[in-house]
Amino acid sequence: MEDALTGLTIAVPESRQLDLFANMLEERGATTLRCPLVAIRDVSDQDAVLGWLDRFIAQPPDWLILLTGEGLYRLLACAERHQRLEQFKAALAHCRTLTRGPKPGRALRSIDLRPTQVAESPTSAGVILTLGTLQLGGKRVAVQLYGQEPNPALMEALERAGARAVDVVAPYEYVSDTEDPDVLVLIDALSHRQVDAIAFTSKAQVERLFAVAEAAGRSEALKEGLEKTLVAAVGPVIADTLTGYGVGTDLQPEKSYFMKPLVRELAQARQAGRFSRP
Repeated sequence: MEDALTGLTIAVPESRQLDLFANMLEERGATTLRCPLVAIRDVSDQDAVLGWLDRFIAQPPDWLILLTGEGLYRLLACAERHQRLEQFKAALAHCRTLTRGPKPGRALRSIDLRPTQVAESPTSAGVILTLGTLQLGGKRVAVQLYGQEPNPALMEALERAGARAVDVVAPYEYVSDTEDPDVLVLIDALSHRQVDAIAFTSKAQVERLFAVAEAAGRSEALKEGLEKTLVAAVGPVIADTLTGYGVGTDLQPEKSYFMKPLVRELAQARQAGRFSRP
């Protein structure tokens, strides 16, 4: 399927791995419209992250809930910058871990660890469902958040489960990458049927796209454009976010929520004739 995407234009809102993802698509013959919507950076309050690391090292919790691989990588990098990497890795080895999906599991494997428990599904709802099987009464729990999202539903679920203490860390944040006028160019391309597919790889991309559209009075144009376009999501969290905006997801990998499987899904959709637009 080397040329399976030839003749198609695919919008790529990825930032951190933009070249990698776009090159995967271009190698299959696609033309890519690159519009990086959000960038990821360390939070400005590194003292708060360092304080969390010190507490974790001094007294490892009973459970650590990892919502993203990005978060663990950022924590490891912070620990290394402050000469705490080996202590942090040792503390991680002494606590049980619950991961949301494969990416935090991959991050653990990068330091030769494995998750104790993987969530029922790679969503916050899946994590919450799994909590009921863990017997957390009286246990100390640490939580690494998705970006800066406080996740009150998860915090309430931990309280209901009887967790004795919950220590939360948010090691990174999403910021705007492409300027708003360039995002409007993407919205116009979708609206004018100049794009065959758009491939989302993070929830924050969807949120930024709709925020720019709303600020410019282009929300309806964006929705109409997406209805004319094959919408691909790398995983269920993004699909759920799109649903919240009234947009359906046409395809996503079934199990492995990474870019390469998403490219394969796009190629298979082309072979199945799913790119014909009204």
